Amino acid sequence: MNTARNTVLEAWMKEHGHSSNSLADAVNKALERLTGRTGGLDGSSVRDWKAGRVKWPKTATRKALEDVTGLSATALGFVPRGRAPSAPAPPQEDPETMKRRTLVGGIAAAVAAAAAPGTAPPRRIGMNDVDRLQTRFAEIIASDHRQGGRLGLEQRAAALADEALNLQNAGSASQRVRSNLYAAAAAFRSSAMWAAIDGRRYGDAKAHMREAQALAEMSGDQAIKFRIWSHAGTMYRHMGRPADALAANDVARNLHITRRDPLFASLGHARQAATLGLAGDTAAVQRALGYAQDTLGRADRSLARPVWMTAACDGAELETLALAAHLRLGNFGRAEAHAHRSLTLLRPQMQRDRAINTVRLAHAQLAQGAAEAATATAMKVPAITATRHARVSRMLQEFGAALRATAPGSCTVQTWNEHTSAVWRAFRP
Repeated sequence: MNTARNTVLEAWMKEHGHSSNSLADAVNKALERLTGRTGGLDGSSVRDWKAGRVKWPKTATRKALEDVTGLSATALGFVPRGRAPSAPAPPQEDPETMKRRTLVGGIAAAVAAAAAPGTAPPRRIGMNDVDRLQTRFAEIIASDHRQGGRLGLEQRAAALADEALNLQNAGSASQRVRSNLYAAAAAFRSSAMWAAIDGRRYGDAKAHMREAQALAEMSGDQAIKFRIWSHAGTMYRHMGRPADALAANDVARNLHITRRDPLFASLGHARQAATLGLAGDTAAVQRALGYAQDTLGRADRSLARPVWMTAACDGAELETLALAAHLRLGNFGRAEAHAHRSLTLLRPQMQRDRAINTVRLAHAQLAQGAAEAATATAMKVPAITATRHARVSRMLQEFGAALRATAPGSCTVQTWNEHTSAVWRAFRP
């Protein structure tokens, strides 16, 4: 008997930007939360669902899939066992066949009614919906750590912000749930903002910032307000506008959360130090880094905090920002020391930050006259990151220009030129 494709599931996956592999990963994580054991699904499992070869997944898998999507299995196009005829119907339908056909038709009609705007009965939006969004937010943060400011990441984050807002109108909800939905939308929009900053698309970043700020105000969430204003400070710093960067950082540093949680205070002081480095204020940089180190020492690192604060919790973010500040000030020896410490503290999954700090280390070494060591350091940046991440590419171009100015015509310059030519030939976007 021919199997019918599950076009409803295919449509949902396309709408939410899921490949077969990414949906399998999301369901595996949901299974682990439900059962305590990691799921064993892969892309081929999802392809079996789409092709109609598996019409009704196992109970735990169905529940995990429903947690991920927020929809029932039947609303996703799956058909319970026994609902469809198991053999071709005879030419003359008997009463039982007619009953089964009517039942299957009723299921299809129910699915169609759920998809039709304005016809579905209102549902209760709850913390399960918020938890599902938070899982997707963790996926966005993980992608940012790996890839940085790709346009696709920015677009996915913006789409998820819209999805969180759409839930506000999808049914009834408590005030707590509604506040959490606004916070989730603000979080996704802040990630879209950061991806645009990281990709040097500053006009888009400012548009995301304005929407994120409005959503954060409606949520009342202090942590996401801190993230948005801190990102604004970083954006203005990258744009070469230190006065605006300092003003944005001051908004973040004056939020109540920095008085409740020393870790937020530490991050605020460290980001202020990086901006003060751009302004060339050595004494202020030293003072801000001292405050950052002191408050980090008083923070209880065992407390649960937003997933985007991972690097702040282990001190890697403080070292990274100290590196940026001292590099701006021309304190190249101190910058090199902070670079080595940051690379030691950064977790393996933080590939973008590792690439950026590796290039900063190369700049610090070159400025101290160690051209050969600096070139060897710069060549450690993974080729795919060197060619496809806007900030890293620009920083490597600046390194090459500084190397040629420092050691013109040397073997080291020749080595660097050959390396970059080979990388761009192999990984041209």
